[in-house]
Amino acid sequence: MPAAPGHPVSLVKPVTKVTSNIASPRAANDPAPMPASITQTAPGVLQFSGTWTVGQLGKVVRQLDTLLLRHPDSLQLDGQQIQKIDSITAWIVQSRLKKLRDSGVQLSMQGWPAQYQKMLDGLSDIPPATTDKEKKPGLLERTGKAAVDVYKDNLALLSFIGETAMSLLGLFFHPRRWRGRTILHNIQIAGFAALPIVGVTSFLLGIVIAYQGADQLKHYGANIFVVELVGYAMLREFAPLITAIIIAGRSGSAYAAQIGTMVVTEEIDALQTIGIKPIELLVLPKLVALMLALPLLTLFADLIGVVGGMLMAASQLDVGMHEFIDRFATEIPLKTLLIGIGKSLVFAIVIVVIGCFQGFRTRGNADSVGRQTTRSVVQAIFIVIVLDAVFSVIFNLLGL
Repeated sequence: MPAAPGHPVSLVKPVTKVTSNIASPRAANDPAPMPASITQTAPGVLQFSGTWTVGQLGKVVRQLDTLLLRHPDSLQLDGQQIQKIDSITAWIVQSRLKKLRDSGVQLSMQGWPAQYQKMLDGLSDIPPATTDKEKKPGLLERTGKAAVDVYKDNLALLSFIGETAMSLLGLFFHPRRWRGRTILHNIQIAGFAALPIVGVTSFLLGIVIAYQGADQLKHYGANIFVVELVGYAMLREFAPLITAIIIAGRSGSAYAAQIGTMVVTEEIDALQTIGIKPIELLVLPKLVALMLALPLLTLFADLIGVVGGMLMAASQLDVGMHEFIDRFATEIPLKTLLIGIGKSLVFAIVIVVIGCFQGFRTRGNADSVGRQTTRSVVQAIFIVIVLDAVFSVIFNLLGL
C-alpha cells in the first residue's frame, strides 16, 4: 500500500516476538542433580550415584564408613551413576579406600567417568606427609650438634655465675636485703640435718683406711705410721671429697628440684612480676648457707674419720689412743686441715651453683624436673672430683 503523501517510508521491518515451549539442547541433555548415595547392589559391589559435593559430605561419609565395616576380601566400586564429585569429597573417599587397600582388600573401580577416575588416581599417588621418615643425622652432624649444645650450656652457666656474683656483690652495699632467717633455715637443712650421714660415712672411711694400711705396715714394723696415713688421707683428701659428694647428692638435688618445681608451676614468673629477684630469694641464701655449713661438716668429718682410724689402729696395730693423739698433734701440720677446709669452700660454691642453675633450666613438665635434678647431681659430683684432682696437682707443684 503506498504511503501517504508527506510521511517518510520506514525501511526497518518490525520484529515479531516468538515464544516457544521447546528447551535449549544443553538444558535437555543435562540431568537434574541427584543426592549422593551408596547402594550395595550385590555382595562385594557398591554403587556410587548422585552429586558428591561438600554439602552432602557428612551423610555419604557416614554411609560409606558403615558399608566398609562389612567389607569382603574383594570389593567392586561402580561409579556409572556419579554425576559430579568435587576434590574435597574425592580426597575423603580416597583416604577411606587407602585404608582398605592397606588392610589387604582387593579394590576394583568400574564405570567411573574418566575425569573422576583420574582425580582419584592422582590423589592416591600423593604420599601423606606424616609417613615421611626423617633422615637420621650422621656422625659428623651429631657431633656438631653436641658441641653446639655444650657451648650453649657453658655460656648459660657462665652467665648465671656472673649474675649470681653481681647479686651477691649488691647485697654488701645493701645489707638490709640479706635474708637472715632463710640463711639459717638452709644451714639447718643442708648442715645440721646432714651430720648423721656424714658422721657414719666418715667413721667407716677412717676404719677402712687404717685397716687397709694395717697389713702393709705390719710387714715392716712401722705400725706407728698409721697416724700419718689416717691423718693426711682424711684431713687433706677424703673428708672434704666425701662430704661434698654426700651434700651434692643430698642438698644439690633438693635445690634443683625445688627451683625446677617453681619454674613448672610459674612461681618464678610470679616473683619477677611482683619485683622480687629469684636469684636473691632462692640462690644467695643457699650459697651463703652452704659456704658456712660445708666447711663445718668437713671439720666434723675429719674428727669422726680420725676417731675411726684411731680405734682400728688400737685394735689391729697395737697403737694406743694416747700415743696416736700425741703423734697426730706433732706430725700432722695445720696446713693439712686448712687445705681440706679451703677445698670444701670451693666445693660448696660448685654444688649450689650447679644445683640452682639446673633448676632454672627446667622446662615444661615434671619429667623435666627429674631430668634436671639428675643432671645437677651428676655434674656437681663430676666437677667436684675434677677440682679435687686439680687441687692435688697444684698443691704438689707448690710444695704444700
